[in-house]
Amino acid sequence: MKKLISFFLCLLPLAVWSQVNFAEHVAPIIFDHCTKCHRDGEIAPVPLTTYEEVAASASIIEYVTGIRYMPPWTPDHTYSTFRDENFLTDAEIATIADWVAAGAPQGDPALTPPLPVFPEGSQVGTPDLVLSMSEAFEHQGNNQDMYQVFVLPTGLTQDTDIAAIEVRPGNKNICHHAILGVDITGQAAALDAASTEYGYTQFGGFGFNPTDNFFSAWVPGSNPLVFPPTLGKKLFANSDVLVQMHYGPTAITQTDQSSVNIFFADQPIQRYVQTATINPQNLDELFVIMPGQVKTFHGTLTVPVDVSLIDVAPHGHLICSSYEVYAVSANGQDTINIIKIPEWDFNWQGLFAYPSLMHIPAGYTIHCFGTYDNTADNPTNPNDPPQIMSWGESTTEEMYITFLQYVLYQPGDENISLPTANAEQMMVYPKEQLFPCYPNPAYSEINIGFHLKSPRMLSLEITDMQGRVLESVFTKLSFGMGWHKQSADLSDWPAGQYLYRLHGDGFDESRPFVIQR
Repeated sequence: MKKLISFFLCLLPLAVWSQVNFAEHVAPIIFDHCTKCHRDGEIAPVPLTTYEEVAASASIIEYVTGIRYMPPWTPDHTYSTFRDENFLTDAEIATIADWVAAGAPQGDPALTPPLPVFPEGSQVGTPDLVLSMSEAFEHQGNNQDMYQVFVLPTGLTQDTDIAAIEVRPGNKNICHHAILGVDITGQAAALDAASTEYGYTQFGGFGFNPTDNFFSAWVPGSNPLVFPPTLGKKLFANSDVLVQMHYGPTAITQTDQSSVNIFFADQPIQRYVQTATINPQNLDELFVIMPGQVKTFHGTLTVPVDVSLIDVAPHGHLICSSYEVYAVSANGQDTINIIKIPEWDFNWQGLFAYPSLMHIPAGYTIHCFGTYDNTADNPTNPNDPPQIMSWGESTTEEMYITFLQYVLYQPGDENISLPTANAEQMMVYPKEQLFPCYPNPAYSEINIGFHLKSPRMLSLEITDMQGRVLESVFTKLSFGMGWHKQSADLSDWPAGQYLYRLHGDGFDESRPFVIQR
């Protein structure tokens, strides 16, 4: 049916397409998917905050969205669903193309939605503890990678439960990614003291096995992970937070002075987040890719007890071409899709969190397939001609590793939703509230955001203007503190005026919206 509708839409005269304009149709797409990074002071080179800026780049926007290079969302969204997904639908891509074909008209400026407000500070709120590099680190402009570990003393006098960790990069031009660890042995401080420069260089992990070797992680464009209530991490008394910062190659000597925001848990942690990895130790062969070879490695990890998966983070370098991770039951009758990245891109890696906890039962085996293209046809191959590739931390070497963060399973975990750190408007709100949906008027889908100051069990309903319930979007789901977003499919709804109502645990708010056909 959809193909038939698309066929008849193609027969519409150009006059119909000319109705597509920036203010009503393109601005909501750009502001929602692009402006977060495409603005002054952020990692993207071209600002996209006004009609003039977007129109000046209209043709290139059409091209990069048409080939799905932008927005940079690498997981296959039809394979598994993640929090903060940022990809364009076929309809959104077509809208941009139609707008460009019509000459990129502005439309009525008064109908342009307001530009999202982006704070300069924390995306989570006011941190309880800020750990900053005590001095700036100078990264040499020699076009070489650098992995530098910085030791940040916590000063804590007692073990403390942690609800969220947020890395604030000091120089986004050179900060490629960061892995955080926790040390209570003093070994990292000794390595730091023995180094002639601030921090110590370490291309392989932290140089020893710290107390927690995956306290958190950061990549550009990622949102901080706020753990649901009663779940979290532990930060030990007299511990040091270790920040292994990967500085990318640069031709200009630059400095960085990053920091880490720590948010204490408001209530006692009942289950601590743990980390499992699938790496070359899980393979039945050596991790070596010969010149001219396209090689797929298959690692497995059997789950001994029921767990609830929080997030997943595959990692590879320049000749990595794809990843696929899934879990299979012992009898082979059930498969759980974890993540699939069909076209690996070294520049767009991430820690991908699920909208709600994913149950992996005991006895399931997690399969991790990583494919590597070490041929001359691979445009990102760092060697010409290709060379033997094996494990190494340098960008020009290669890695096969997938991080999985989880907690031990409890019944009802599937209904625990992960909060997002203000992914749309990127603001810290002073009170609990239900926000206006977008787009409004709506056509096929609406996005509904809300902010909570404390955990609540909530239900979301679509009602008529008299408050009669027409559909339940979700019923009695558990949400933690922070900003959340839910979507509702309206493709089969008739045109008219409606309300959406969010209620439960002492919270009850409604807002109107319109469906147009």
